[in-house]
Amino acid sequence: MYKYFIRPILFLFDPENVHHFTFKIIKFTAKLPFIQCPRNKYYGIKDDKLHQNIFGLNFINPVGLAAGFDKNAELFNELKDFGFGFIEIGTVTPIHQQGNPKKRLFRLKKDKALINRMGFNNKGVDKVIENLKKRTSKTIVIGGNIGKNTNSLADNYIKDYKINFKKLFPYIDYFVVNVSCPNVGSMAKLQDKDFQIELLNELQALNKQQNKSKPILLKISPDLNDTQLDEVIEIVEKTKIDGVIASNTSVDRKGLNTSKETLEKIGNGGLSGVPIKDKSTRVIKYLSDKSNKAFPIIGVGGIASPEDAIEKLKAGASLIQIFTGFIYEGPSLIKNINKEILKQNILQK
Repeated sequence: MYKYFIRPILFLFDPENVHHFTFKIIKFTAKLPFIQCPRNKYYGIKDDKLHQNIFGLNFINPVGLAAGFDKNAELFNELKDFGFGFIEIGTVTPIHQQGNPKKRLFRLKKDKALINRMGFNNKGVDKVIENLKKRTSKTIVIGGNIGKNTNSLADNYIKDYKINFKKLFPYIDYFVVNVSCPNVGSMAKLQDKDFQIELLNELQALNKQQNKSKPILLKISPDLNDTQLDEVIEIVEKTKIDGVIASNTSVDRKGLNTSKETLEKIGNGGLSGVPIKDKSTRVIKYLSDKSNKAFPIIGVGGIASPEDAIEKLKAGASLIQIFTGFIYEGPSLIKNINKEILKQNILQK
């Protein structure tokens, strides 16, 4: 029903406005018991064969929602009814910021893709914490994706991440350090190996000060070459972080069905969806094979079908996340992926 009736109507309007409208609809319907309960039963698949313990956390199933959808932790309680095993909120910055000027989100319908240059728009870590305090379930795992404020000086980048880490620590289950988003400034510094090692060591030092540490993951770009991926493996080894998310959005525009004229009109931004599927899978396989499966990988990028998800898992991912596929295919995608995982029985235990 979603693809044939709901999506065509939603796609008539500006994608960012539709995003906010959808939030309101989901919020409203979640308060109606005659919708909430059936939705949970229809989309949720409860089967012990889907359960996994990854970096010390119990996941009821391996299908998660990637960061960027619920930036301010406004909808995570309601989104669990669609069958997700985990939800990642953010990217969160210390201080509220508007992000880049609109229009900044674009559909590439011919490619089942999106281009965004949102620029870490969010309400700031304190507001996010207010929302996280309303958490209704511990069954579903909640991750926190953290970044720096756009206007922060270079000397304060690490300070920004540390502020987020300390404030969010009591309210989330794992952290994702976002240094690979193409829509923020100073990417050269954020993606520098020495900077990342310093940043992650600082966060690990804070982690060790807690009664019980929490997993820290690094989110990387799908555009990295083999030498850069070798550096990622080295970073994980040196900082003892818990895993990697592969991958973020891409700046590559090769092979798209969307016309060159349209792409030039849209301009810069991160590409997500089907066109980056193979790039993401290549990164996952390289990291998994080259490190001899030394750390868990969350696979994300271009998952628009159960077959895409299986491909990520076979390449070496322990868990997967969807975002653009959720928008194009609808919530049934989560259920269908979990059903296929059960059918093929391929989860790494």
